[in-house]
Amino acid sequence: MPYPTPHLEKINRAIANEKMPPEDVASLEAAKERYGEWIAKLDAVGGDPGERLKRLVDLYNQYRSWVDVDLIFDSGRDFLYRQKGQLKLDNSVLEEFLPRLIVPEVIPELMGLDVRTGPVYSFASAYFISGLAAEEPGGGLAVRGKDQDFAISKPLYLRASHSRAFGSYKESETALAYVAAECKTNLDKTMFQEATATARDVKAAVTGAKYFLICEWLDMTPLSTAATEIDEVLILRGKRLGSHVRKHFDTAAKRQAKREEYTAYLNTYPARVDVFRRFVDHIRQIFTNELPVEKDVLERGYF
Repeated sequence: MPYPTPHLEKINRAIANEKMPPEDVASLEAAKERYGEWIAKLDAVGGDPGERLKRLVDLYNQYRSWVDVDLIFDSGRDFLYRQKGQLKLDNSVLEEFLPRLIVPEVIPELMGLDVRTGPVYSFASAYFISGLAAEEPGGGLAVRGKDQDFAISKPLYLRASHSRAFGSYKESETALAYVAAECKTNLDKTMFQEATATARDVKAAVTGAKYFLICEWLDMTPLSTAATEIDEVLILRGKRLGSHVRKHFDTAAKRQAKREEYTAYLNTYPARVDVFRRFVDHIRQIFTNELPVEKDVLERGYF
């Protein structure tokens, strides 16, 4: 099954943006070539699981640095930098990277499993739009879902009918997310609260599901996840660069004056291999928490 391409889709969408300056359109067209080279390098990585993970993260950091600095920060216009939150050229790199990290070559337990990895619109709940006097096939089955930036999921096909023979029915196609992760460039308190609600929906839909928040930069005071359904917040890089510095980035001339300081900060805080490894370990742990087998339970003495 081909990998999802959310980052490439964002590049193409930015190119098609009618407000995009011509100079930036040319840079984005060139970025597609750089993107292709990055994907080829990711696909060529080999080695044992630990070595593969490290090499993949190194390639992630190299490409992400190029997007942050060469493509966006160094743009002679201000559109790419000022609109990066809407364009999501930077954030989508992580979304495209994770499906290439969460593979059987890194997590052997996934070998042979019929699962999908990547962004997905996952099942949240089902309800019925019908009444005693209203003839609606399948009781008017309706499914509510939620977009997940990354998930390990399985497709789910639902069919409902008032007839045992399913002569008249309503059907829906969705997916069950067993692991879900929301990817943020800068995590603030509002995003954290929104993720809390999403985590609750994910776990109400699938017993034993896991939900993670993965951010590059923390932009809030850390809060305990103990009272939430979030399993863990993973911080790839560190604290977000202060607003007293970022306020000087609003024009191309100011950005060039601060380029050395900016790149030094990014280089000091690359995405950490250990944090990606922790995410991988969380997923591997799931396979040891499956339904208990009686013989194993009796030997251990607990479950």
